[in-house]
This record gives sequence, C-alpha cells and structure tokens, in this order.
Amino acid sequence: MNIRIKYDDKEKERLTKMTKYEQDCYDKGYKLIAGVDEVGRGPLAGPVVAAAVILGEGVLIPGVNDSKKLSEEKREYLYNEIKSKALCCSIGIVDEKVIDEVNILNATYLAMEQAVEGLTEKPEYVLVDSLTLKGISIPQKGIIKGDSLSISIAAASIIAKVERDRIVSSYDEIYPFFSFSKHKGYGTKEHIECIRKYGLLPVHRRSFTKKFQG
Repeated sequence: MNIRIKYDDKEKERLTKMTKYEQDCYDKGYKLIAGVDEVGRGPLAGPVVAAAVILGEGVLIPGVNDSKKLSEEKREYLYNEIKSKALCCSIGIVDEKVIDEVNILNATYLAMEQAVEGLTEKPEYVLVDSLTLKGISIPQKGIIKGDSLSISIAAASIIAKVERDRIVSSYDEIYPFFSFSKHKGYGTKEHIECIRKYGLLPVHRRSFTKKFQG
C-alpha cells in the first residue's frame, strides 16, 4: 500500500493536542489508558462493532484521526500501523439479531464492553466516545466528539471502522446483488432500491427496516 503521511511539526503538534486526555490520566498516575469507540449505529444491516485500543504512553502514530475524516485507503494503512504499534487492541461485535432484541443503544454498550473486556492488558482508565459504560467498573470518562479529541479514541474508531467494513463487505460473497462492499449496509439509494427489489435479508436489522416489511 503506497501511502505517505507527512510527519512534520504541524502534524506532531496536532497529535500532541490529541493526547490531552491521555496526559491528564498519566498525570494522575494511570498508565494503561484505553480509548473506545464504535461504528455502525446507523446502518440498516450488519453488526455494530466497537474497538478498544491501548496505545501506550508516548506513542504517536502520524495520520491517526477520526475515522470519518480519513479515506478508506488511509484507514487500512493506519489500521496496520495501530495494530503493530499499540500495546493492545480488541474488538466487540454485536450482530443485527441482538440489535433488534435490545435496541441499538444497548447493543452499542454491549459491543464497547466486550471490546474493553477483550484487551490483553487490563486498562486502568477508559476514554469513551460520547458515552459512559455501566457494565465496567474501571474509571472512565465519556468525551463528546472524542474521536477527534483523543488519540486513543481516534485509533479505536479506525480499528472499529475497518473491522466492520470488512465484515459487511464479506456479505458480497453470499448476496452479490446487494453491493454491500459499496454501501456497507447504510441506507443509501442503491441499498434501498435493492431491498425493494429483492426484499430483506437475514443480515438486515428488522427494527431499522419496518417500512420495508410486508
């Protein structure tokens, strides 16, 4: 993958600003800081996927940012960089059936808690994008727009996005006529036209697609 990310003074300054929340934790004596984020709350099909990442103190990975601000090619590159340089990473996956049973917010909590519990190093503090998790006893902080403000949460957003995109793209092997690798399960015009033409699939969220149900 021929990706070049400039690591100049401007980029170093941006990344350093994104360590503010982590640095606050280090200053309080916490050493293992996990960032947590999720992807897939809005789509009509597929799972919600969360990731937890412990980068480790002093780890700056050029280019890391909110996954929504990055191209697919850059996300793939940074996914590998994060995997190789982070202390540990973990994902949580909650599928469309559980989403329908417990609702998307509760499914998001479950995925995030799975991701935290799956870390090989137990975090001493958790930074979470927007939410706070009731199912963990570790000290934590929810940060609005955390994927733009915390380097750990941004790293988690990239891991979660790439993992979910890979899962949903794999549906093409079973349902090639639905073009999941293009729309990733979101309610695009193309996806909605496919639903109207072919009907709902087992991977669709029934609670999200009531208008298409007979």
